[in-house]
Amino acid sequence: MSKITESRKNLQAKDAAGLEAEVKALQKAHFGLRMQKGTQQLNNTSTLRSTRREIARAKTILAQKRSADAAAK
Repeated sequence: MSKITESRKNLQAKDAAGLEAEVKALQKAHFGLRMQKGTQQLNNTSTLRSTRREIARAKTILAQKRSADAAAK
């Protein structure tokens, strides 16, 4: 199983509140990485891309859960 698939399954297992917390934590980490890049302390710049994509995955799953909850009501 690929790393992305495992990450997606972990995100899908969380509830909406857990996903919101995950998004905030990822955004905080992404901000820190951007600051490191700006001060030229970041060695592996690919972590910026992977963090940004992980944020997008979490937001997508959160939107799917919210729309499913709205449809169920």
